[in-house]
Amino acid sequence: MYYHYWGLEKPPFDNVPDPSMYVDCHSSMENAIAESLFAIEEGNECIAVIVGDVGLGKTLSLRMIIDSLDQEKYKLVLITNPGITFIQLLKEIIGQLTGEQCERSRKLELLEIFNKILFETIDEGKKVLIFIDEANAIRPTNLESLRLLTNMQDDQRNLFSMVLAGQVELARRLEHPRRANLFQRIGTYCVIDKIQSEMLVKTYVETRLKLAGGTKQIFTDDAFEPLWKYSEHGVPRLINKICKLSLKAGETNGFDVIDGKAVEEIGHRFEKVTAPAVQKRKPRKRSVEAAVPDRIHDDSVVITYKKADDGAGDAHSEKDSKTGKQKGSKRFAKGPVALVEKERKPKPRLKSPKKTVSKVSDVPAVTALPSENQPMEVTIGGTTITITIPVDVIERARRANGEYRLKLAGVLAAEALKQNPKLVASHLADPVNIWGELREFFLALFGSEKQVNIM
Repeated sequence: MYYHYWGLEKPPFDNVPDPSMYVDCHSSMENAIAESLFAIEEGNECIAVIVGDVGLGKTLSLRMIIDSLDQEKYKLVLITNPGITFIQLLKEIIGQLTGEQCERSRKLELLEIFNKILFETIDEGKKVLIFIDEANAIRPTNLESLRLLTNMQDDQRNLFSMVLAGQVELARRLEHPRRANLFQRIGTYCVIDKIQSEMLVKTYVETRLKLAGGTKQIFTDDAFEPLWKYSEHGVPRLINKICKLSLKAGETNGFDVIDGKAVEEIGHRFEKVTAPAVQKRKPRKRSVEAAVPDRIHDDSVVITYKKADDGAGDAHSEKDSKTGKQKGSKRFAKGPVALVEKERKPKPRLKSPKKTVSKVSDVPAVTALPSENQPMEVTIGGTTITITIPVDVIERARRANGEYRLKLAGVLAAEALKQNPKLVASHLADPVNIWGELREFFLALFGSEKQVNIM
């Protein structure tokens, strides 16, 4: 085996959550372990949360917590596939606690069985602990069900504790205002970051080599600068992969040591092979063009998109071969939201309101009201943006049917989201929720869900 070539007793850089290979140079991980143990052993907390991006050590943290506990005091459950129904989740928990497959399938029966197990465990002088890895895969409805489970407690103490570990998506869900009741029940809330410096990466690598039985220097001092670079500045999973490949390359080529040049070459090749996974992930942009048709049809009006500029047209549009006139572009306007109606007279469905807008009530966070084509300032998720929409478009929308208004509000919300990327600049911002708030604003403006006073 390649590690025998280097005088090692076992692989030092396998990406498995082996507690025997833990290195205490990763401060945020150490804090997460210590605080979670406090929540379980002393804090009498019902929920502890560990959040971190991929490859930072969440699973290893759970293993370290479990190994640090007095096994005589607890009954443990470890869930690694939480993306299942709540019924399946309860059956898995009960099965691990009893050591037998649970055959019941009714939710009420399962809750009764679980409650009975909790009190039996307390009578034995123990406590139930439930660890859920990859908790970002938990369905949103199941988060609420897990919250309801925490109501199973007596007057003096929690009958069980849960430790949830997951990616940043878990944090987004837990911190959503709709789950404030769940978030307030979290006893400790820890975030795992990268290993913080090149020097600590060196400590990490050399310590793992010693834990694997190494007695000599294998990586030279100049190897850690490229290792720091190609590991995205301290991602443990990437450090392990690059180091393992370097050791294998060293064995293949008969190297005495692994120097900076070897690590640079391995890291560069690794980056090319797995660029989509290694590169720092950017926030995913929602494609408005793909999600929304370039036209909206209904019985009374056909609306197309046009650039909100001086009327010069889109540089990417084409000229009609017969008339020589510029064709309308299907690209969305880059300026404020602007919709232009084709030259067809709408068939009014409802009595037309007066055209002067002087007051809007019950519309979320409107600080400036539309007057003719003046822009409106709207606050969404704590961020203020400016939206321009012609008053006649609002009036036509109010005369149209509900299905049309819903489609139009969705298009306007998607376009506003596209034009204002700062709305989703935060890593905690959920583009779907932001789009939904924008759509609700436009629906309210059209008088669909909340009446807008047009005077």
